[in-house]
Amino acid sequence: MKKKLSEKTLKRSWMRWEMAFAFCDSMIPVFKELYPADAQALQEGMQRHSDFYCTEPQLGSIIGGIVCGLEEDRANGAEIDDEMINSIKIGLMGPLAGIGDSMIPGMYIPLLLSIGVDLSTGGNPLGPLFYMIVYFTTAAFGSWYLFKKGYELGTKSIDALIGEKAQKVREAINLLGAIVVGGVGASYVNLNLAVTIGAMNGSKGIVANDMINTIYPKLLPLCVVLLAWFLMSKRMYRPSKC
Repeated sequence: MKKKLSEKTLKRSWMRWEMAFAFCDSMIPVFKELYPADAQALQEGMQRHSDFYCTEPQLGSIIGGIVCGLEEDRANGAEIDDEMINSIKIGLMGPLAGIGDSMIPGMYIPLLLSIGVDLSTGGNPLGPLFYMIVYFTTAAFGSWYLFKKGYELGTKSIDALIGEKAQKVREAINLLGAIVVGGVGASYVNLNLAVTIGAMNGSKGIVANDMINTIYPKLLPLCVVLLAWFLMSKRMYRPSKC
């Protein structure tokens, strides 16, 4: 009789991944259903997925779905060895980490935070509530959708993830993320230069901040954003570091 992973088992595997981002732990329900009376097969499966694995958790959930499909095929007699499964995992985790980091921390989270900050004007609690509810809801729904699609499509989804079209999507996402971050910086970063030039003998003089904004609007906030980027990306400073 052909073995088939149930919807319940797939959800349990996905939930374990979402809760701890531990790949080996997420595969335990899968092996228990595929090999209910074979402790040796369960042990070998756990050892197979104990190697180093690191990727962006939300978008990377599709790899878990793909591996579930491969393990199911293997349990049904397909010629799939350890090296093939691990090669697919390792080959996908890097590209998906790059795409996921560009999409989620680089674009999606700043966009939601900019909306949340605007809603928080005057101490309104709607801002943080909006961010938490929308982010966790969409992240959970999107992660499960990708996990299920990975299971259904199997290795056919690899071309869609790391092929030529995917490269163009990554470039577009990176550009959109840069635009979003730039818009957030221009909207919420403010720096005024409190210097007046030529103020003497009762004359008002020239306000340096007004002159700079006339030549290049928002130049000082741009300098602050670029300095923050330089310190964090080149000098490895962190927001919590004094």
